[in-house]
Amino acid sequence: MKSKASLWFIVMIFLLGVANPVPTAAQEQTKLHHHYKLIDVSTFGGPSSYLNAFVDGFAPRANGPFFGGARVLTGKGLLTGWADTSQSDPFPTFCFNPDCFVSHAFERHDGVVSDLGTLADGWSSATTWINESGDIVGLSENGLVDPRIGLPEVRAVRWSHGRIVDLGTLGGNQSAALAVNNHGQIAGLALNTIPDPFSIYDLLNYGSSNGTQTRAVLWDKDGRIEDLGTLGGPDAYALLVNDHGQVTGWSYTNSSPNAISGLPTFHPFLWDKRNGMQDLGSLGGTVAQAVNGLNERGEVVGATTLAGDMTHHPFLWDGKTLVDLGTLGGDSGEADWINDAGEVVGIAQYTVPCPNGLGGAHAFLWSNGAMTDLGSEDGVANSEAVFINSRTQIVGYSFSCDLSVVDALMWEGGSVVNLNSLISQTSAFHLFFTAFINDQGEIGAFGSLPDGDIHAFVLIPCDDDHPIVDGCDYSLVEASATVNVATRMPRANMPATASPGVSREAIRQLLQCVGSAPWRRRFGAQPQR
Repeated sequence: MKSKASLWFIVMIFLLGVANPVPTAAQEQTKLHHHYKLIDVSTFGGPSSYLNAFVDGFAPRANGPFFGGARVLTGKGLLTGWADTSQSDPFPTFCFNPDCFVSHAFERHDGVVSDLGTLADGWSSATTWINESGDIVGLSENGLVDPRIGLPEVRAVRWSHGRIVDLGTLGGNQSAALAVNNHGQIAGLALNTIPDPFSIYDLLNYGSSNGTQTRAVLWDKDGRIEDLGTLGGPDAYALLVNDHGQVTGWSYTNSSPNAISGLPTFHPFLWDKRNGMQDLGSLGGTVAQAVNGLNERGEVVGATTLAGDMTHHPFLWDGKTLVDLGTLGGDSGEADWINDAGEVVGIAQYTVPCPNGLGGAHAFLWSNGAMTDLGSEDGVANSEAVFINSRTQIVGYSFSCDLSVVDALMWEGGSVVNLNSLISQTSAFHLFFTAFINDQGEIGAFGSLPDGDIHAFVLIPCDDDHPIVDGCDYSLVEASATVNVATRMPRANMPATASPGVSREAIRQLLQCVGSAPWRRRFGAQPQR
């Protein structure tokens, strides 16, 4: 098992080595687009604010638990995330956020951002998911130190009507709530008291083998906890739950470590009350690289390794079998989300060689049995599609090989557009990552300020579905996939980059915080090099 430091080195080496692609047809098209009103969520006095920005991504704490799920914005416009206060983290050797400020969970509704609080004054909390009823789940530090590891305890929590509730554990010291459906069922993980040298929670978060079993759990609407079992090994991890009560995640299938990953074999699973935990299998490898999406049809997407565990492919569980979605010609790829129509988006390597022999990576859409290369913006080598709504509007981001350019993108109607070209050109903010798009076309995104701070944003489309939005420009624009950010307001304090765009340090912090790097896995195989 690689250390987190070495993994970040691998991520950066990969990103720095990708080549410029041949422009695709999607890049060459232009289309009339609506403008967007940009709303800054701001902070609680500190430098940054955050959204749970990527399915199966990193949690807010620099070394903390890992999230699943990406629903941060409801159809009614309720947004949830977390924001820095001005207080320094009380545990500076193991900060909740990379910038080491205490942060609090928030809810934004009708233009008002409310502090949702924490389980203990002076400590941090963060949200992972919001359902359409406005129930919010996540995690909070409780002010105690776990005696096993000497680090802060974190507990799964639910916020309902502004009140925080500790959902408890299975007797252990840690838990996390990762998704909530519209019936109030919550999927997540909790530790029990059984010693386990392969405790996935402790190994990934703390690098400690002095752990107890990590179990996939489901809390009902009244807060009662149920251990969902495993596929035969000691640990399991529940990431997502749909409105039918189906739960997906991954589980160890045995207790014997493999030579490459250093962990027991683990597979994706689908659980329901009637059938229990079903093993979805693998594509020949021993590592369930990611479990990222679950729709209302019980279809699951993610990535798993191929034989030898040196490459991984995106998969779709279609209800009967695990389908290898393939790549765009390269070695590896990953499926990031699936909508209820069965349309899948993600990232896949293509075959254009780089100086060091690596291939580049593009966003893809998989539909009706075929993968389509969504391309990237002109002059930017790489892209990833993060989320797709029911209207086949897709959001994601592009990134250059050296991370000097990272831009928030949207794909719709057969074209790709840089979202910076659809907001006011007098804005000082640079949008570089999109987290979520709801069925009304409203987007949760990240942007950087001239001083390098990162804020969460809401983008409201100025269209017929939003007819009376103050400050909206309802004219249409023929927006290109590239935008000259240098034409905006002066950015005297913007850190130097090779070309206009967000600073590398801001990107580094976001990668650390929400796991938006395209090959961001925490263990097991990395892209072949």
